[in-house]
Amino acid sequence: MKSYKSDMIRNIGLIGHSGSGKTSLAEAMLYNSGAIDRLGRIDEGTTVCDYDPEEIKRKISINNAIAPCEWKGTKINIVDTPGYFDFVGEVKSALRVVENAVIAVCAVSGVEVGTEQVFEYAEKENLPRIFFINKMDRENANFYKVADQIKEFFGPKAVLVQLPIGSEANFSGIVDIISQKAFAFDDKKLKECPIPEDLNDAVEENRTALLEAIAETDDEILAKYLEGEELTEEEIQKGLHKGIVSGLIYPVLCGSSLTNKGIDLLLDVICKYAASPEERPAEKGVKPGTNEEITIKCSTSEPFSALVFKTMADPYVGKLTLFKVFSGSIKSDSVVYNVTQNQTEKFGQIYILKGKKQENTSEVVAGDIAAVAKLQYTTTNDTLADKDHPVLLKPIEFPKPVLTLAAQPKSSGDEDKISSGLARLMEEDKTFEVTKDPETGQLLVSGMGEIHLEVLAARLANKFGSEVVLELPKIPYRETIRESVKVEGKHKKQSGGRGQYGHVWIELQPTDLNEEFQFEDKIFGGAVPKQYIPAVEKGIREALKEGVVAGYPMIGIKAILYDGSFHPVDSSEMAFKIAASMAFKKGALQAKPVLLEPIMDLTVVVPESYMGDIIGDLNKRRGRVLGMEQKDGMQHIKAQVPMSEILRYATDLRSMTQGRGHFTATFSHYEEVPAQIAEKIIAEAQSQKNNKE
Repeated sequence: MKSYKSDMIRNIGLIGHSGSGKTSLAEAMLYNSGAIDRLGRIDEGTTVCDYDPEEIKRKISINNAIAPCEWKGTKINIVDTPGYFDFVGEVKSALRVVENAVIAVCAVSGVEVGTEQVFEYAEKENLPRIFFINKMDRENANFYKVADQIKEFFGPKAVLVQLPIGSEANFSGIVDIISQKAFAFDDKKLKECPIPEDLNDAVEENRTALLEAIAETDDEILAKYLEGEELTEEEIQKGLHKGIVSGLIYPVLCGSSLTNKGIDLLLDVICKYAASPEERPAEKGVKPGTNEEITIKCSTSEPFSALVFKTMADPYVGKLTLFKVFSGSIKSDSVVYNVTQNQTEKFGQIYILKGKKQENTSEVVAGDIAAVAKLQYTTTNDTLADKDHPVLLKPIEFPKPVLTLAAQPKSSGDEDKISSGLARLMEEDKTFEVTKDPETGQLLVSGMGEIHLEVLAARLANKFGSEVVLELPKIPYRETIRESVKVEGKHKKQSGGRGQYGHVWIELQPTDLNEEFQFEDKIFGGAVPKQYIPAVEKGIREALKEGVVAGYPMIGIKAILYDGSFHPVDSSEMAFKIAASMAFKKGALQAKPVLLEPIMDLTVVVPESYMGDIIGDLNKRRGRVLGMEQKDGMQHIKAQVPMSEILRYATDLRSMTQGRGHFTATFSHYEEVPAQIAEKIIAEAQSQKNNKE
């Protein structure tokens, strides 16, 4: 691929609801531009952008994939993104490094929840947006119905620039409202033809709407338009370009990616009207160690700066680092400075990616996207720059994981291999977290949903040869006491030679559950010598680790050592430690022990129409609704719910709200488990204990 200057580059993020045809659209764009010589199919697993084994198996996009093509003297970097909710991190990272978003909308399904969400992500990044109504040849395709939905959901900025000729099996061409020309599909190519008479009124009506939108973008054009003068084609094109780049116009196009109809016209619109990297507002960075703002212009004459937006573990070349150059340029075999890590990195060969294929390039200029292998310190969200002109670019805001499962090794002895593989996967995916629960010993994996975690488990097996089983994590139950008791503990042993003797009287009292344990020494007159008192406390602390109800740690207990006795020869620290432990276990059984469960503070954010369902569901989960607040057009429901009831809440909430709801959960406190539920937990704990024995 030849070298392109920044003004001749278009970075396009293909976004939309799952199943809207983004990957097929990318494939058709690559094929028509000559970047590939065969049109791949998702069903056959032969597309450029879906190359991961899990993508081929599941027939969905999981990663964002880069694929450049050349069209009429312009380089278009296509970034194909997943539509499934679980892989939202990939969408956010893609939108951080493109200048334009093409939103694919299915001509049958219309605007779906995923369409709304990706539109909001593009809005947050302030990106120009182009709508492409896809699958026009499908049964029940309805262009005008979907176009009306787009206007209804996204406002009057959505303006039709194309009209279809025919629909479903009769989808035979497109009318270009901008040029007032019609094109028929002739063996997948375009052939100019007369505008069908039955479309004349619709063309006239939509052209008027388009010209009005264009006039709003420029005072001179507006004045001419209001005076009733005819706008020249040049003025129309200039105004449309300005309107799209400034976000005042969202052009609506149509076609079919699967049968490769209308794709050439989409490529034309991207080249003519989409924003180049130079046309976007200047990037704002921060000087390291200060709050001083630095303006970064997209120009090769500026110092080098780039943002790492993705890291991949490639089986052939090792770690691949994908980056977007925001200013300056970088050549292969250069030395760069990682501002985030404060480390110097040596670049080897730089690659242009086309799906999984890598093509060598000697230089990458401002506005372009590339990859480099085997960087030592660099990871996703790091800024690379010229050491003499350091700057920190705005990082990608990745969402926090919402679902946690336990990863159990399929084969014993694989633990180290699994930990190492998961750490590598965590480096690739910033919406994935791995932690070890110190209490249960379980390896916990957290992600955006069940499919996300299943895919990562499959990758662990494919890439690193380690298999895990995903299951619900153990709940960190606790135990406490409800009454005060006084109890004696005596450890006396004589077996020839020196014996063992420890004797204590302890009072156990229930206390605040936020405090794990308090110990008080009330010994008078040396009934228990001072040197043995720490051993008494230690004995109780160790006994706390395994409660008397179901073996869970005990909290909210105060132990008072108030009496005891000792033997001048046979007493020892160990004897008093054992005596204290015996006393505690006996006392805990007498002090009405109960099982406690963790209660979470839950904030659920949903559209108002789902509020009744959500509150009803929270009540079924033994939740207490604490209040509601309207913010940014959404209802924020605050509640307290037992942890055991919301282990799969991410999946359930998505199902209840069609993906429109989200939540955050943080630990609040412990509460007593209702008796009926406690019985089951205790029985299960006893069963597990028996199995171990």
